[in-house]
Amino acid sequence: MPDTLTKLAYQTVQQGKSYFGLVHKAVSTQLLNWAAPAPVETKPNPKPLSLELIQTIQRRMEAILETDWQDVEKGVYPASLLFDNPWDDFFRYYPAIWLDMPEMWQRVNQKRYQDFDPEVETQGLPSYYIQNFHHQTNGYLSDESANLYDLQVELLFNGTADPMRRRVLAPLKEGLKAFSDVPLNQIKILDVACGTGRTLRNIRGMLPKASLYGVDLSAAYLRKANQLLSQVPGTLPQLVQGNAEELPYLENYFHAVTSVFLFHELPAQARQNVINEAFRVVKPGGTFIICDSIQMMDSPELAIAMENFPEIFHEPYYRHYMTDDLVKRLTDAGFTEVSEQVHFMSKYLIAKKPIGVRQETEGVAPGIAVD
Repeated sequence: MPDTLTKLAYQTVQQGKSYFGLVHKAVSTQLLNWAAPAPVETKPNPKPLSLELIQTIQRRMEAILETDWQDVEKGVYPASLLFDNPWDDFFRYYPAIWLDMPEMWQRVNQKRYQDFDPEVETQGLPSYYIQNFHHQTNGYLSDESANLYDLQVELLFNGTADPMRRRVLAPLKEGLKAFSDVPLNQIKILDVACGTGRTLRNIRGMLPKASLYGVDLSAAYLRKANQLLSQVPGTLPQLVQGNAEELPYLENYFHAVTSVFLFHELPAQARQNVINEAFRVVKPGGTFIICDSIQMMDSPELAIAMENFPEIFHEPYYRHYMTDDLVKRLTDAGFTEVSEQVHFMSKYLIAKKPIGVRQETEGVAPGIAVD
């Protein structure tokens, strides 16, 4: 049973990360306004947050950290996951974030949203993906971007990115009870748009014997994922470069599928295509879990914060996402028993593939994963 001292240590670390994120954003914003003031016609114009809204966000942050701790107390995952922070990358790459800022500010001021170095390969990628999401240099397509991404997201969410990712673990573990007769080393879990592997790393911490798989469009981010996941004992997850709209796996192959922070960066039809593919590859009785941004229907009190997000960052599909009916998309694909949760700035959809579903194999892309 985790002790009070461990909980205090966790709270202290999280409080420090929160304060650091707030200071970083305040200082970088002031420097931007002083060193590279944006022209009036291109300057972002976010709405101010009221004191009441800031307090609401703070309460939500405190609540997700408490939930994170409670899941440890319940035995969902070990306390060691709470302290699995990439400190080496922080000290190595935090200066690079500041060095990258002048170039990023220039792109923001000039509204260059599809700006890539000549050596970055974009051929064959979907057009919606060739974006400087979050104004990141070279989008998601360079090793430098992959090295900075996790740190940038932690700064954005004041140290709560991993607590938000870990909210998929409890429903994942619960969903796998449907396959209690399957040996743990034969349980297969896919993380769609696995990025740098942070979600897979958390899943590995909870399920050290499961067979894990990850798919992502970015070769650079998969290289980073391989590096981070190789630090964890056990069998390495199988990582594949591929499009989530055409998953390179056989149907009914995985006991569970997860996807974290993907759907708000997809246009509407691509969202449906990815959900359809998740339905195809998950086994009957299996679970599909989405973690993504809150939406208007579940968090109307945070409407201003949601409206500000695409105003400040380059998120071309977010405005549509805010009101998109993901539950309908899931049920249209064939999923049932769809439930929803909200934690801090993220929401979760947990869906089941009905037992007894039969699919036509004709026309299905051949899988690379074979029993």
